[in-house]
Amino acid sequence: MLLPNHQPQPLNPNPKPLMEYIHRIQKVSVIGAAGKMGSGILLLTAIEMADQMLKPENKGKTFVLNAIDTSDEGLIGLVNYVRSQVLKAAEKKIVALRKLYVDKPDLIENSDIIEAYVQDVMSVVRSTTRIEAAYDSTLVFEAVSENMVLKEKLFRQINENNSGKPWFFTNTSSVPIGGLNINAALEGRILGFHFYNPPAVQKLVELITISENPAEMIEFANKFAANLRKTVIPSNDIAGFIGNGHFMRDALFGIKESESLIDLMPLHEAIYCIDRVTRDFLSRPMGIFQLVDYVGLDVVQFILRVMQPHMTGEILHSSLLDELVLSGVNGGQFSDGSQKDGFFRYQKGKPVAVIDKLTGSYIQIDTFRETADSWLGAAPTEVLPWKTLVKVADKDKVLIPAFKALRVSPAKGAGLAVAYALNSLKVARKLVNDGVAHTEKDVNTVLLTGFFHAYGPINEYL
Repeated sequence: MLLPNHQPQPLNPNPKPLMEYIHRIQKVSVIGAAGKMGSGILLLTAIEMADQMLKPENKGKTFVLNAIDTSDEGLIGLVNYVRSQVLKAAEKKIVALRKLYVDKPDLIENSDIIEAYVQDVMSVVRSTTRIEAAYDSTLVFEAVSENMVLKEKLFRQINENNSGKPWFFTNTSSVPIGGLNINAALEGRILGFHFYNPPAVQKLVELITISENPAEMIEFANKFAANLRKTVIPSNDIAGFIGNGHFMRDALFGIKESESLIDLMPLHEAIYCIDRVTRDFLSRPMGIFQLVDYVGLDVVQFILRVMQPHMTGEILHSSLLDELVLSGVNGGQFSDGSQKDGFFRYQKGKPVAVIDKLTGSYIQIDTFRETADSWLGAAPTEVLPWKTLVKVADKDKVLIPAFKALRVSPAKGAGLAVAYALNSLKVARKLVNDGVAHTEKDVNTVLLTGFFHAYGPINEYL
């Protein structure tokens, strides 16, 4: 995993915002630091804190980053992960590091400078299983599970025992910030700072603010994101925000489409077909069912449950998801990053079998691929694979004829693809009309940047 080329930022001509930034960044805690999201957030924060610490104007100031998690084993792995990633980051920015260490003439070789930088970054990090470490922090990042009750409990505990009135940045992708603020009595000192997975690689951050947020808190959030080389997209405080607001509805549509085909084929074949349509006919990086597996069926189910009470006149639920999660089919990843079984079973990261919900067993794709592919028909030759499409500079020249070909194609897969794209467009426009997203461009940017789509759902191709 390679990090962005994180460079030291120039001095701010207005010293007051800079002073506030340095004050807040000196004492930081990450809750859930050993988790998939928390580890990336901790890594990025550790690098930013070290870069600030090494500036001449900050000489003598102490920077402390508490890595807090319930797992001792996880924290050991976290320290090893951070060290290895900082080493890679240092190797990429050796020119900038030479400037930071210009006052240390004994550091001559690149290897000496890299070693010194790794040591400086690691000197900032303190790993612990004790939540009390956050009682002295001025800034707290939270990256625990999408459990509103747990989040509120942690926020309240830290807030009641921290006299410094800390700011809380929650990585939630679905829980409304206003409710967390009220229930944990935070007086506006919380906002949504939603990194996308994995945080060290993904360039997108959804920033969810509420009216009670102090202006300097929002200014800090934007500066911090800019220092991390992140693209910030604002979202209004409506459950699911932009990313999950689209993804959850996109996934539900895929599930319903597969269930609508059961009179024509077994469900496992229908799942394969819809997944292939969303990947190969719509030129996406992965099919919708593989994406659900990647996120986790249990996580998707939980996010839908979080969103549902806030959505009037709309049912955000899948009985199929419930059945699979109840039977222990959760998806997600193992600690080494490999994919767990979900709708698909995987070998070397690729789907090789599909779940049979009636038996709980997996049916090899090779046993029905030819039949399913024949039923779908071929994608038009104008439709490019995702890996090719993302490299095209002028996508209009490719996508306009591609969607025209999909609309006139007699292939069943093409018809399913057009219906899927139209629903994706409908969902995206709903996010704007409902006030979740500020603009259509913001929705497109989230799908392009956070989900690696080759084109936005709001377009002229349909």
